[in-house]
Amino acid sequence: MSAYPKSYNPFDDDAEDEGDPPAPWKDSSDFSVGSGAPADKQQYLRQEVMRRAEASAASTSRSLSVMYESEKIGVATSEELVRQRGVLERTEKMVDKMDQDLKISQKHINSIKSVFGGFVNYFKSKPAETPPEQNGTLTPQPNSRLKDAISTSKEQEAQYQASHPNLRKLNDSDSIPEGAMSAVSAEAYPKNPHLRAYHQKIDSNLDELSMGLGRLKNIALGMQTEIEEQDDIIDRLTTKVDKLDVNIKSTEKKVRQL
Repeated sequence: MSAYPKSYNPFDDDAEDEGDPPAPWKDSSDFSVGSGAPADKQQYLRQEVMRRAEASAASTSRSLSVMYESEKIGVATSEELVRQRGVLERTEKMVDKMDQDLKISQKHINSIKSVFGGFVNYFKSKPAETPPEQNGTLTPQPNSRLKDAISTSKEQEAQYQASHPNLRKLNDSDSIPEGAMSAVSAEAYPKNPHLRAYHQKIDSNLDELSMGLGRLKNIALGMQTEIEEQDDIIDRLTTKVDKLDVNIKSTEKKVRQL
């Protein structure tokens, strides 16, 4: 049998000598009755439940704040992607215009090189010229999935500040959003009004987290589609630029031969 009773802690670090018996475990019955101290084990357990409920409510509020901040970053990144799409589309139109001007220049060079070429070019119909677009008239349009995701997230922007844990504190007068009590029966919550308020707040925060994560998912999927479409634009633009570079070198060579 062990030399120590079961109430002693064999891993206690406070014992200076190996021969000293370890200190006993402390539980709720060892608390002395005084100002602010629990009077009995039941009171101690009630306070512990309240403390854990308060910590859980605060944790869900912090998670909600992080989710809203992530959503704001996602919206800002999506808008930057839309702006980048506009730059790519304008660049592609400029390359197309340069290719058209280069073809006209090549026709003039051919007409200068030979009289017969001049007659041929005279009777040929001129290519249709597209009028140049004014700056600011081209508005980039993202894909429909990303557009809907940005619109939905911006509607929730008013809740960013309201859901910040440093600006919103849980107290006895915290109101629960309409419909929260109808979704869950009142009998599912504890009878203690303070504990019931914490539980209702936790459920409300979890519902908002669930909806927010759904919006974040839609933003991510929309960004993925937008990036894939912009990759196609870049590939198409790269091919056009390579072709334009070859035509420019060919035109320069013809000009030197005049």
